[in-house]
Amino acid sequence: MNIRLSLACWNYDRTRALLEGSVPVDGIDLTYLNLPVEETFFRMMRFHEFDASEMSLSSYVLSLFSEKPPFVAIPVFPSRSFRHSCIFINANSGIREPKDLIGKRVGSPEYQLTAPVWIRGILSDEYKIPVGSARYFTGGQEDPGRVEKMKLSLPPEIHVEPIPAEKTLSKMLDAGEIDALYSPRMPSTFLHGSGNVRRLFENYAEVEQEYFRKTRIFPIMHTVVIRRDLYEKHPWVAQSLYKAFVRAQRETYQDLYEAAALKHMLPWLLKHVEDTRSIMGEDFWPYGFEPNLHTLETFLRYSYEQGLSKRELKPRELFVPETFESFKI
Repeated sequence: MNIRLSLACWNYDRTRALLEGSVPVDGIDLTYLNLPVEETFFRMMRFHEFDASEMSLSSYVLSLFSEKPPFVAIPVFPSRSFRHSCIFINANSGIREPKDLIGKRVGSPEYQLTAPVWIRGILSDEYKIPVGSARYFTGGQEDPGRVEKMKLSLPPEIHVEPIPAEKTLSKMLDAGEIDALYSPRMPSTFLHGSGNVRRLFENYAEVEQEYFRKTRIFPIMHTVVIRRDLYEKHPWVAQSLYKAFVRAQRETYQDLYEAAALKHMLPWLLKHVEDTRSIMGEDFWPYGFEPNLHTLETFLRYSYEQGLSKRELKPRELFVPETFESFKI
């Protein structure tokens, strides 16, 4: 008899087969809760509401330093994104190039969010912007009152403070009360504002492609976690979920390059796929441990360098051992 298991995950093309039930999960009757990422992360981190969920890579890494780590993970990465496009600046701040961020006031919804961890690390590695060279301000981007999901203990050289409870980062950026914003979401004042908010890298696609050519890194944003108590009771659940996520993703790879009738609303989708393959290879969104080792090592170094991780973890410490190898015939 199958066990019932809940999974909270957004409605991605690469996971839709799990949402729709067209890809079965061995031994599991899956209840897929289609929730936006902020809600999923908040509810899973605070209340452990779901049996499994997608999870911010940064939040998961920090959870491993708990006295009793609540989660284990499988090397599935439903969200990845280059983040040069996510550095927004006030047009009157005097910021014209990355080095101008030194000494500036920088907002982030949370200091520990995965996207800002990548941004700060990339700015440090590629542009020599020390992490401690800016003052960081955290709070709600569009809704006032957001706080860090996890209590942080940062070194004294890293200055982080919350914005006033009634304010939002989006409006503060537009007004010049902060100079820059590192955020995975485009601020409303960029989309529909006065013109005061723009991207630091306006040619971000070219910059991000060159970054990949140089580093071979496609930044990982989210992984998939399982409640540790469930895994300890049913360790086979990890492999069942991993296999199902991989099968669902393979369907999407096929759909992206279906020429008979385009399955996605992009008129030059096939050219986009061909261009992406020419830069990143056939498996441009890899799951699994070995293909992601360099990317994971880089993120774990960033987490430690930015005062988040208490020590620099090794990638093997993140995932259940069953996913490191598979049977052969």
